[in-house]
Amino acid sequence: MPDPSAAPEPLLQIRALTVSYPAGAHAGALPAARATARPGARPARAEAHLEVVRGVDLDLAAGEILGIAGESGSGKTQLLLAILGLCGAGARLRGSVRYRGEELLALPAAQLNRTRGARIAMVFQDPATALNPYLTIGRQLTEVLRVHRGVGARAAERRAGAMLEAVHIADAARHLRQYPHELSGGMRQRVTLAMALIAEPQVLLADEPTTSLDVTVQSQILALLRELRERTRVAIVLVTHDMGVIAELADRVAVMYAGTLIEQAPVEALFAGPRHPYSEALQRCVPRLDGPPPQRLASIPGQPPDPAALPPGCAFAPRCAYRLEVCERSAPTLVQAAPRHWKACHYDEPLGRPGPAASTAAAATLAAGEVP
Repeated sequence: MPDPSAAPEPLLQIRALTVSYPAGAHAGALPAARATARPGARPARAEAHLEVVRGVDLDLAAGEILGIAGESGSGKTQLLLAILGLCGAGARLRGSVRYRGEELLALPAAQLNRTRGARIAMVFQDPATALNPYLTIGRQLTEVLRVHRGVGARAAERRAGAMLEAVHIADAARHLRQYPHELSGGMRQRVTLAMALIAEPQVLLADEPTTSLDVTVQSQILALLRELRERTRVAIVLVTHDMGVIAELADRVAVMYAGTLIEQAPVEALFAGPRHPYSEALQRCVPRLDGPPPQRLASIPGQPPDPAALPPGCAFAPRCAYRLEVCERSAPTLVQAAPRHWKACHYDEPLGRPGPAASTAAAATLAAGEVP
């Protein structure tokens, strides 16, 4: 469960959110998953729904930047899509998503369309596909204002030019007449930010906004997000697999694995002392500049589990150096480990030195300096 003291009056409140898809949509992956499943795994029946987000609870306060971290396939993007009702065909959503007390999952499509872009906006992962290649940049920016704010054509164009300047695109009048393919990747990402913010939403959902960019442009986009938060007080949910991005930008971090929330804490607390082995492993995978260069970059062996064949206990147990016998048979629940710090893990000893209950192989792995 989320920490109530972190957001006493949440702007966005998510409770027990579950997103599932018909197993038939994953028919190609099911035979392989069943063939490689460990004894006791939970194979999905053909008629079942596969859960890609499972019982997530999160709060977002006004003006806060919440980072959501995890490997590809952990459910981060599906969580954002579910907030705005943008999941794929056949998706089944359960739980609650409330914006200022209003239940979004129960809204009719027409009313939800008025919320998208106007009060909650989203920056998609790939700006090349998020932008319409057949429409000019100006047309795509002004359409948001005309649909959601009823602004006239000339006023919308002036506002669009001002918004491009706000995201540091010079010569805005010329770029408004251009098409997406005429812009660089960094400029396209700035345009998607401008589109998301032009109607002045209170919540911005940013799905891997720096993944396809080089490090220089990535730094510029992160600085721009920080500047926009300070200037407009927009609340941001930042999804990424890069713990370095989380450390640089977020106020609070939630770590997801196999569709569930496994740790949540203020960013300083999580980086100073992660309480879940997966969070610790993610941190070890980030190259550091404050020490001698490692002989080999750390990695997490294995793959995230297939939702069609989850292990019977903790989903991370097959890859975890701290696993206990109970981890193999019982999935942990999210509990408070410290003030404002929550974890879902059976292991209660300090990470870095497995206790006697941990497996001998796990202790040997850590002693060798490897990431499990």
